Amino acid sequence: MSARVHDCVGAFLVRGGRVLLGRRTADRELLAGAWDVFGGHVEAGESELDALTRELDEEVGIRPIRLRRLQTIEGAQPAPWRLHLYVVTDWQGEPCNRQPDEHDELRWCELDEAVRCLGAAHPAFERLLGEALAAAGA
Repeated sequence: MSARVHDCVGAFLVRGGRVLLGRRTADRELLAGAWDVFGGHVEAGESELDALTRELDEEVGIRPIRLRRLQTIEGAQPAPWRLHLYVVTDWQGEPCNRQPDEHDELRWCELDEAVRCLGAAHPAFERLLGEALAAAGA
């Protein structure tokens, strides 16, 4: 029997040629201490867009206005997962850390720093970060 795939959504929040990333707290069960995009699990009966809107509100207090779907990436560790990635270039609200138990730092990163932070997580992140910044006119 195959393991259930964890469907997740995530967003590159892009402004002024930089992308906002969050560092997961050291006590998180998954990806402790790793830099990450904002998002989370798609709940039963929820669309990708509904999940993304909910997660961005919960984590950083924004509501996406202008966004575009980039790509879905997949992995098998620590359990099978699928991440539907979006770029958000306009939103309501000002991003702030609404879940300090999940992220201990938020940082606006230029492309090279974002690639250093996320590049090891998946080989597609470098290309997708470039696409996200290009979509915002960076």
